[in-house]
Amino acid sequence: MDEALIEAVLDRVREKLQEGLPTALLIGRRPEADLGYRYVNGPPYTAVVIGSLQPGELLCFREERVFAALLEGLPVFLYTPGLPGRTSGNKSLQASFGSALRQLQSWGVRLTDGRPKRRLIGVQEARALKNQGLPPPPNIILTPSARDILNS
Repeated sequence: MDEALIEAVLDRVREKLQEGLPTALLIGRRPEADLGYRYVNGPPYTAVVIGSLQPGELLCFREERVFAALLEGLPVFLYTPGLPGRTSGNKSLQASFGSALRQLQSWGVRLTDGRPKRRLIGVQEARALKNQGLPPPPNIILTPSARDILNS
């Protein structure tokens, strides 16, 4: 089979899969993890993903597009594996990075590492699931009481 044809078909399939995803303005490098967005370079978009930052960008954050999105109420995500200084031996610099991250979070920037978050299901939600005849969703943690309800 023709390798170029196979690659062209795979590219088209990838494009089609991306079409149904919400759009996000990408700042920096594309995250290695799939965050569930189709990345765009300009409006319109429904979220902002900061895929990477250089040390100076983190310490003196001045990205106007992020500020505009936060003011509009759009979700802004910072992909944490794309951050500098994770293995730095300089404790003072690491503390400054931590302070800068806390500042971003206080503005509404959400940190993500790309892994799906696990949600805790308690008694009330377990009863609702059981009454509706629904199985528990994937990637959840059940309290012991919730597990008893769903297993009865």
